[in-house]
Formats: sequence, C-alpha cells, structure tokens
Amino acid sequence: MNLLEETTSEIERAGHTLHDVVYIGDRIGRNCTMEQFQILADREYDDGYGSTEVAVDLTVVFRDGSYLRRESYDGSEYWIYEPIFTGPVRNLPISTLFGKESTLEECNKWRTK
Repeated sequence: MNLLEETTSEIERAGHTLHDVVYIGDRIGRNCTMEQFQILADREYDDGYGSTEVAVDLTVVFRDGSYLRRESYDGSEYWIYEPIFTGPVRNLPISTLFGKESTLEECNKWRTK
C-alpha cells in the first residue's frame, strides 16, 4: 500500500480535497506541510496484519474541523474519518460511568419516555 495514495483516496472519500487540509501531524505539535507530507508519504508499506509501520498518531485535519486519524488492529493499518462533533439532539442524564456493559447507554439503561 502506498501511504500517499491511500491518504489521498481517504481524503476524497471523506468529501474533502487536498486544499481542505489545514494540519498534518500529531496532537502535540509535530507537523508538516502538505508538500512535505506528499514527499514523506509517497512510500509503500504493508498495511496487513503484523507490525504497525505508519505512525499511529498521524492526523489530517480539515478546514471544517473534521479529521482523519490512523488506527490499527493487530497490525492492520487504516484511516478513520471523524466528522465534526455537533452534539446530540436530546440530553440524557448520566448516573454512572462504570459497569460491565460497554456503552454509556447500556451502563445507564436509558429511558426514552
């Protein structure tokens, strides 16, 4: 897999263009320009299972605040698109953050009545 081709494809799949990109880097300030990224990312890597090859904290941020972030599972690497968080339509109370269930909804047994 070529990281530049993969990233460009994911940017387009997210409904953006390269001109929409405002930041490429990590969340603590390491970053590069789009031109630098195109040079650095134009490289083949094995995106299959095994060891991770691309930095797991690599993030591409768009003008509208949405972004792509790297993810891996058992060494398989890919991009995840995160849309802008706009908030829920309704507000439901949280009484606990703990439980044997995996979501807040399951932990708090929401009542929608």
